[in-house]
Amino acid sequence: MSEFTHFDERGRAVMVDVAGKDDTRRVAVAGGRIHMLPDTLARILDGQATKGDVLGIARIAAIQATKRTAELIPLCHPIALTRVSVEFSHDQAESWIACTVTAETVGKTGVEMEALTGVSVALLTIYDMCKAVDRGMVMSDIRLLEKQGGRSGHWRSSPSAGAWS
Repeated sequence: MSEFTHFDERGRAVMVDVAGKDDTRRVAVAGGRIHMLPDTLARILDGQATKGDVLGIARIAAIQATKRTAELIPLCHPIALTRVSVEFSHDQAESWIACTVTAETVGKTGVEMEALTGVSVALLTIYDMCKAVDRGMVMSDIRLLEKQGGRSGHWRSSPSAGAWS
């Protein structure tokens, strides 16, 4: 198992030195879900939420969050993103909405934190826009699904880890 990279030999927090790394194309895909009452899901899907287009606003919030990740996570490097996509899916029987964020860059460090931050903020935005009718919504399963690029190469979450789409 690898060592933690954000600590020096004395155990102090440091920003990882990426100067010696090559620029490569890096992609990260993260996902998460928000579970809600069936009526809340129906209102979102039918465009009946009083605050407006819930998923459209959550999409913009996710993109904005990916661009501000280094301001929120103390040891993240600021990254010039080359692409961010945000997709939503839902399951009416289980009454949830899933969000998947793909972040890409060409650079010296990965974009996992950007994708994860995007998912988190998208789900928080859905919660914020719908809390007046459903305070019991639960966000879950926020995790990295896949990453490509860099020294560690390609990694994909195992289906046995509760994968969904």
